[in-house]
Amino acid sequence: MNSPSNVSVKSFGIIIFLFLTVCFGYYLNTVSKTDGHYVYLIDDAYIHLAMAKNFALHNVWGVTKYEFSSTSSSPLFTCILSILIKVFGNNDQIPLYFNTVFGVGIVYILNRYYSKIFKNIQNTVIAVLFTLFFAVLHLQLLSGMEHIFHVFLFVLNIFCLSHFKNKYAVAGFYFSLILMGLVRFESMFYFVILAFAFVLIKKWEEVILTLFIGFIPIVIFCYFNYQHDGYLFPNSVVVKGTKFSFDSNFPYQLKSIFVDNFLLNVSFYKIGFFPIIMCLIFILKDFKQKDFHNLIKDNFLLIIISLLMICHTMFADLKGAFRYEAYILAGFSMALIPKVKGMFDDFKNYIKNEKIVSGLVVVNVILLIYKCSFAHIMLDHGGKNIYEQQIQSAKFLHTYYNTSKVVANDIGAITYFTDIHLLDIVGLGSKEMIPFSENKKPIDDNFENFLSQYTFNNKYDIAVIYDEWFQGHVPKTWKKAAVLKIKNPISVSQDEVSIYSVNIDNLQQLKRNIKKFGWNRNVQVTITD
Repeated sequence: MNSPSNVSVKSFGIIIFLFLTVCFGYYLNTVSKTDGHYVYLIDDAYIHLAMAKNFALHNVWGVTKYEFSSTSSSPLFTCILSILIKVFGNNDQIPLYFNTVFGVGIVYILNRYYSKIFKNIQNTVIAVLFTLFFAVLHLQLLSGMEHIFHVFLFVLNIFCLSHFKNKYAVAGFYFSLILMGLVRFESMFYFVILAFAFVLIKKWEEVILTLFIGFIPIVIFCYFNYQHDGYLFPNSVVVKGTKFSFDSNFPYQLKSIFVDNFLLNVSFYKIGFFPIIMCLIFILKDFKQKDFHNLIKDNFLLIIISLLMICHTMFADLKGAFRYEAYILAGFSMALIPKVKGMFDDFKNYIKNEKIVSGLVVVNVILLIYKCSFAHIMLDHGGKNIYEQQIQSAKFLHTYYNTSKVVANDIGAITYFTDIHLLDIVGLGSKEMIPFSENKKPIDDNFENFLSQYTFNNKYDIAVIYDEWFQGHVPKTWKKAAVLKIKNPISVSQDEVSIYSVNIDNLQQLKRNIKKFGWNRNVQVTITD
């Protein structure tokens, strides 16, 4: 019989081989479509790179080297990238290497976690692989974003929580809390819910330490951020987050949170509803058999992850290739798989005696297949889309307008690969635009008038934008020079990017530059009359 340590070593080797083989296969597929250089499937990855480059090389915390802009939604991840750029040089593949290391770290923690529950290699491998692909972590690894690091800290935190009597586990638990909030600000939901659960079982020391250790780094960052641009949180959180204003719109805001974001949110039913139902069934099973203290204690993780999913749905975002909720999906697996251990030990007996739970397991397997199918489409087309749209735009700007003043809406690649002065219409890279975009405000005449006057006064040269985002409010003083169109848009918002001459005196020169540039063969370039 294999000892637990042998099971852990063998299962780790099998899982790492299978997981990294899948990732490497998609990597090669992308490289074959992007002229031999790996391109991330989301433009946001290049926002982190742009900020990391400017912080490392110019000591400027900004998406351009000219001014402060709190564009990164993950300050710690961006800061780590800047250190790596400082040490190893400016290389756009650094996030991929970083994610690979922490992807291996996630597998290591999950393997140790499940090898304590299952005593054979097969069940451990199945449990870990289910967790990895239920959270779509191959997609997160290849996206070059912070979500792999966030999941690593989250699974480490849960692993340490499950061994809380060990002093090293306690240290790991609190250390992961310190870092988690600055990797993703949604972690604040976890801190509050975790503290609430500790209150229920009267663990007062843990309540205080969880809130203090979790929030202190965030408070320090918010103070730093406020001193520079007048907002507590990064621009992306301000623009995309839910904001309360206690005025006549308050009832509408409540309706938006509880009805639109939660009850009528189709994504919630695709992602979180069925895992929560499973959690509820296990809690109800214990309800009549255990007193309140033991009920909470024995279902601690189920309660926390379920409440976390609900809070995240109401106040954060479930869009974006499952990346924002990846940490919760990993948490659901770690909470629920030990509860269905009987299915692994005696499959036929379990499904006969636990028909409802078995049915829900089947539903979650179907959801895994659905998510991996979506991930396949993203991984198959995402890098190609970004290469043909954002990277081509960046190369064009670098060739002809490398230090010019540019208006844009997708700002990652064009700021990383150039030295442009930027006006970001969404507000992520330009705080001037935040009042027009925060709290999901619609585009209106005030936006158009401000943009027209601001770009004129500050002598902006060109704009590279999605016309659809302006909802008919592109400034009348701008003149369209060309439209760039790609096929099969999956990871980009629109298939067409329009290039405008903001300074109309340069319109003809802009058109000549567009004609001369060597666009990728898959980009359809139409010069306007």
